[in-house]
Amino acid sequence: MTTRVLLSDRLSQTAVEIFRERGIKADFRPGIGRDAPALASIIDGYDGLAVRSATRVTAELLARARRLKVVGRAGIGIDNIDLGAATRHGVIVMNTPFGNSETTAEHAIALMFSVARQIPQANQSTKSGKWEKSRFLGSELIGKTIGVVGCGNVGSAVCRRALGLGMKVIGHDPFLSVDRARQIGIEKVAMDELLARSDFVTIHVPLNAATRNLIDASALRKTRVGVRIVNCARGGIVDEAALLDAVRSGQVAGAALDVFEREPPHGNPLLDLPQVIATPHLGASTTEAQEKVAVQVAEQMSDFLLNGAVSNAINMPSMSAEEASRLKPWINLATHLGSFVGQMTSEPIRSLNLLYDGAAARMNTDALSAVAIASILKVSNPDVNMVSAETVAKERGIVVSSTKQTKSGVFDAYIRLTIETDSLTRTIVGTVFSDGRPRFIQIKGIYVDAGISRHMLYTTNTDKPGMIGKLGTILGKHDVNIANFNLGRSEVDQDAIALLSLDTPVPQIVVEELSGTGLFRHVSPLRFDVQE
Repeated sequence: MTTRVLLSDRLSQTAVEIFRERGIKADFRPGIGRDAPALASIIDGYDGLAVRSATRVTAELLARARRLKVVGRAGIGIDNIDLGAATRHGVIVMNTPFGNSETTAEHAIALMFSVARQIPQANQSTKSGKWEKSRFLGSELIGKTIGVVGCGNVGSAVCRRALGLGMKVIGHDPFLSVDRARQIGIEKVAMDELLARSDFVTIHVPLNAATRNLIDASALRKTRVGVRIVNCARGGIVDEAALLDAVRSGQVAGAALDVFEREPPHGNPLLDLPQVIATPHLGASTTEAQEKVAVQVAEQMSDFLLNGAVSNAINMPSMSAEEASRLKPWINLATHLGSFVGQMTSEPIRSLNLLYDGAAARMNTDALSAVAIASILKVSNPDVNMVSAETVAKERGIVVSSTKQTKSGVFDAYIRLTIETDSLTRTIVGTVFSDGRPRFIQIKGIYVDAGISRHMLYTTNTDKPGMIGKLGTILGKHDVNIANFNLGRSEVDQDAIALLSLDTPVPQIVVEELSGTGLFRHVSPLRFDVQE
């Protein structure tokens, strides 16, 4: 089936060319993103969806997108995408956090200059035939304190420019370390201190539950009188009603807004205030930035759809194409470990732990864990994949954990998967040999050396003579050929296990006859997704 991508917003033609050069059918339908019914009527035919900010990727749309694997946002903000719904549907959401950071930073600085020197107002006055030189008394930037809320890609770029202007830069960001703040030449402070000390406050955080109305009436009361506010991030971070009151009272001397809670902001009373400068969401609107984000989103989506590489994903671990290729045998192992546990466990799982030993601990364990969890859950829910796995596990009340340790045995690397239910603890260990083939090396604490095939049979019993013969006799009686026979036991006359690779599936009558002998405590046919 041909891989297909829909570009539902206006993107650079370069993005279309990148998809097509890589053998992906790209349908460029700019504007359809604004027509929700039209988009919903065709979305089921696509593996990928590339958007800007106009397309609303809702839960309803995702429910109809049964083929969709990835949504690529050409830009940073993903507030037009229902991330929770995408994750539940197993759809990767990517953005392009670096493509427009410099452009947005430049616009923030431009707005800061404009609000400090009242440039738009002076321009309008002069063009109307007036010469009001004394009316537009401005404020210098040099020596002033700028408070940067959010010191990620855009915020850091603003910091660099403000330092170059001779400003004192302070920043607030819960993810900013003191060492990193020193490296970029700023002082990390608490939010209340930033508000109290800043002559200018510029905002560079995403819109989410934690940041909505971050700059509210309470925050504005904590600012110094005459502060100027710049917002090039997202509407909704600044409480617009509170800002309106603060500007009218003189607490805020001016505001420069590129974003609004409702866009376009028709009828917004902030636009009636002469102290407020407004632009129509231009932060990323440069020729260079639009080209960059279009190229990045097309390359990221293509790499994922063709090679399994994951870059700048919001809802799953990143993994380069080279890493995906290198990890492939370990991904196969994690898949088989999870599949074994999923097929063997018929009661609710309370907890799950993945232990990574030796060289495995230095791999992309987040991706491996996601694969293993998905494989467990797929046994009862085939729609689960590595994107939705942890969300589904959480919904089921499964406590997921992982552990890393240095080399502890004869193997250079291995993965141990342990699950607990109300009645049992089940453990299986696997590794990858030099031939790139995954193998089970321990089950229930008993050592085995079992390659993995499509059709297998697992049995447990007390170690007694004649068990192998009984297995072979009953399988032979029903014309089931044994390809490999792997045995393990804890001690003589104690627990023993057998793991058989078979050429064909195990008929139910074989399971019934083996169980009916009374010799086997457990008889389980297994199936693994192995390319043979």
